[in-house]
Amino acid sequence: MTSFVHDFPFDPAHGRTLDELLAVPAPPVPDDFADFWRARYAAAREVATEPELGPVEEERDGVRIHGVTYTSVGGVRIGGWVALPAGGAAREPVRHGFVIGHGYGGRQEAGPGVPLPLPSSAAILPCVRGMGTRALVDGIPDVSAGHVLHGIESRDTYVIGDCVADLWCAASALEELVPELAGTGRLGYHGESFGGGLGALALPWDERIAAGQLTVPTFGNHPLRLTLPCAGSGEAVRGYHREHPEVVDVLRYFDAATAAGFVARPTLVAAALFDPSVPPPGQFAVYNALAGERELLVLPAGHFEYEGLAEDVAGLVEARRAFFGKWLG
Repeated sequence: MTSFVHDFPFDPAHGRTLDELLAVPAPPVPDDFADFWRARYAAAREVATEPELGPVEEERDGVRIHGVTYTSVGGVRIGGWVALPAGGAAREPVRHGFVIGHGYGGRQEAGPGVPLPLPSSAAILPCVRGMGTRALVDGIPDVSAGHVLHGIESRDTYVIGDCVADLWCAASALEELVPELAGTGRLGYHGESFGGGLGALALPWDERIAAGQLTVPTFGNHPLRLTLPCAGSGEAVRGYHREHPEVVDVLRYFDAATAAGFVARPTLVAAALFDPSVPPPGQFAVYNALAGERELLVLPAGHFEYEGLAEDVAGLVEARRAFFGKWLG
């Protein structure tokens, strides 16, 4: 086990060794889990996303970064950024595309999504509904503790389902903006924490995404998560569950580890041994359940500053580059 000096009132490693983490299972699958998500995906694919690309806001790391808006399910207009290869007056050809998710802090800029994992790539970096300055929605809290509970009374109203749809619609918007990506099998997804959990829920149903990379993914094994204290959005769900135990029937449909059992495409998971915000057993449950080709990068810690963090982040960036280079061609 990795040990760090900390002042949390609980053990962010939850007493698990690596061998124990590699044995954490996914919870039982609801009989209609796949039908539920396939219907959500079909509805998202029917959306006319009508993306609008804004002027260049920044140029660095070989790309020009534009603002973008597009339409998602429910007619909600989503904002974010698009990165396109820089290259003189004429844009250079695009060989790969990425949808890049964000953490539960939201996204105020393209930031760590750039540089992109591979050269000659385009990417869309959306702010899912309610999160970040470019996707604020009246009635949806923009703070994680409130956002994660929005609409949780029903699987049909839970905001997490619509956030997953925002990612699918982001892929549609990117293909409309960069039509040479459509049908190439060179579209990848990567996301961290909140974006990792959303990615696990999104990947099984979208045949356009050829490979995924999930870093410290949340929402893994909800029944177990409800027993583990944390400093992240899971604590708000734990508090809600104490007053509304029936919420477990909704959470069954938004379990990233359950969804991972339907992920047949290659996936790289970076999971942490110590993480105060996303309990490590849930992260490893996502990796353990993956049905397709899988790779694991074990991190000493997630959501935590420690000596050597910069080197480990650089290692993750390189592992991501090698992974997508292998699977996206």
